[in-house]
Amino acid sequence: MADIEEAKRKAAIRAVKDHFDPSLRFIGIGSGTTIKYVVEAIKESGDTSRIVFIPTGYQSRQEIQKVGLTPIALDALPAGAMIDVAFDGADEVDDELNCVKGGGACLTQEKLVAINAKKFVCVAALDPDHRKLQPRLLSHWPTIPIEVMPLAVPTVQRALRALGSTNPTLRENFVAKAGPIKTDQDFYIIDAPFTRLLTSADVDNGQDGSGKGGQWEVSRLAQQIKQIYGVLEVGLFTGKNGHEVAAAGEVGGGQKPVAAYFGMEDGDVVVRHGRSR
Repeated sequence: MADIEEAKRKAAIRAVKDHFDPSLRFIGIGSGTTIKYVVEAIKESGDTSRIVFIPTGYQSRQEIQKVGLTPIALDALPAGAMIDVAFDGADEVDDELNCVKGGGACLTQEKLVAINAKKFVCVAALDPDHRKLQPRLLSHWPTIPIEVMPLAVPTVQRALRALGSTNPTLRENFVAKAGPIKTDQDFYIIDAPFTRLLTSADVDNGQDGSGKGGQWEVSRLAQQIKQIYGVLEVGLFTGKNGHEVAAAGEVGGGQKPVAAYFGMEDGDVVVRHGRSR
């Protein structure tokens, strides 16, 4: 356990070293067990008195405040301002830096912060089976988290089964009598298993990612799920990263990270970079 925590800390330090600058103004802070090390590394990196931090949920707000930094809500950003960089974790990352997120039930806020940032940087640690870094999504992480309206749960589950999900399940609290887990929006989470997802490169090489036989390319499945009535957000972070959005002259940021940092138990940090345009 101590080795894993040290791996998280080293990945956070490296990511902050590569992407944080005390001259920045707005920093996004995500959720997950690695983020506290990101916040600590930022605090130790220099004068942060001019910087405000945009959390993706209650936990990240607490981490920001714990070290004496200043949190603000996303909707409190000045008009036209963008987050300079957002640091967040992931449940699984594939070869193209598509991510599954939402294991902590903060996926909507996490995606909002990512798409309002010039760049999203993923920070995670690899346990002995390297489960978070996989060639394809859903290789190890079993399901896609989906945030849904409470009244729409049966409707969404039926539609997910039609798309090929074998047993989309409403996420319950650890204490059964407490009922389903609620998000910060008072919505529910459905965890939907699918077969391992194809990348865009797989499709370019001739594989069928249209959903035939339940086989989907990651971006196409994300679009299909988002279209289901009652779905607020899907825990697949796909498409362009922030650098690609800027290069295309488009507005906003991207869902995918520009880089992903994985702390290893041997003390090394593996870095994967996304496309720059």
